[in-house]
Amino acid sequence: MQEYDEAVLNCFLEKQLQLFPEKIAGTIDEAEAFLEECMAVVVDSVDEVWEYFDEEGIDLEGQDKEDILTASEVFEVGNGRYLIVES
Repeated sequence: MQEYDEAVLNCFLEKQLQLFPEKIAGTIDEAEAFLEECMAVVVDSVDEVWEYFDEEGIDLEGQDKEDILTASEVFEVGNGRYLIVES
């Protein structure tokens, strides 16, 4: 099971509407419970975001690594890290 630090949890709380039509979580604890339930992943680089989608079998043909960062399920945490939440 992945652990989510404060930066990741706050990022999800602030940006959750980019993926969902309404808020899923209103507190840090709710955010953590939701991310654990959906098995969200934190990666350390754009390359790892690309690898994640590739391993999940998502067609990446015609996209570059920067394009993948605009996917609604990719949240930029900061410090080069990204949270990936599959809805």
